[in-house]
Amino acid sequence: MAIRKILLPLTGTAAGEAALATALMIARRWNAHVLALHVRVDSRDVAPLAGEGLSGAMIEEMMSATEKESAERAHAVRTMFEQFVARHNVEVQEAHSVLDHPTSSFAAVTGREEDIVAQQARLADLTVVPHPDSGDDVSSSDALHAVLFDSGRPVLISPRSIPPSIGTRVCLAWNGTAESASSVTAAMDWMLRAEAVAILTAEGYQRRGPGAPDLAAYLSLHGIAAETITFRAVGGSVGAGLLAAATDFRCDLLSMGAYSHSRLRQLILGGVTRHVLENAALPVMMNR
Repeated sequence: MAIRKILLPLTGTAAGEAALATALMIARRWNAHVLALHVRVDSRDVAPLAGEGLSGAMIEEMMSATEKESAERAHAVRTMFEQFVARHNVEVQEAHSVLDHPTSSFAAVTGREEDIVAQQARLADLTVVPHPDSGDDVSSSDALHAVLFDSGRPVLISPRSIPPSIGTRVCLAWNGTAESASSVTAAMDWMLRAEAVAILTAEGYQRRGPGAPDLAAYLSLHGIAAETITFRAVGGSVGAGLLAAATDFRCDLLSMGAYSHSRLRQLILGGVTRHVLENAALPVMMNR
């Protein structure tokens, strides 16, 4: 599917500018519109969390502090957006049906981030999220998981630093599941424009379902000549082997299904999705 609208949730993290740069790189490639969305915390949500034993004055003080911090963060995020698009000569306007150049806009709303982002993502062709901060637990990235589990749309995780290119050498992480099949559909137009395409497969990664040769035959019907690469686990980790194979291919876009096993199991035992989220240094597009 051609990309016309890109959603970019911005929370003010250090990775936000790299995500903005990644989103605008994609917009330039597709002449798309980037909607940068900042969700402010609703100070009223603090009250139920305050617990018993706090006076009304104490709760009011907590709400006031939350409102102040939220306003400061919203201002910082908007300033970052405005300065970035000005430096890179990106036109700021509302989305338009006929575009021959990339455009962008900024919106700030108040509410629960995971709910609002998931709802907005349902009418975006792609959602780009900042890479989780290195000091944070990747499982706590609300926007990322909200899009994965509650939008029906692909999500692209930006690397920590601005990538030199995106979508010229595409890898498909294939294991025969419905999730990986969705990732093929999401990457189809990328592959049609790419210089090279590879299918990454491994015995320890393949589940019940069509194998890599079946996928290669399917892609050939769409005019895509894909190389099949069989990788091995690295240090007992399939995820590490997958990323090593992508690096060897000089991949600048990895498309894969997410959480073929349950999310809870991956959080407890680890898994390919979790390893990629924590360790990938390239743009990764995921589907659920």
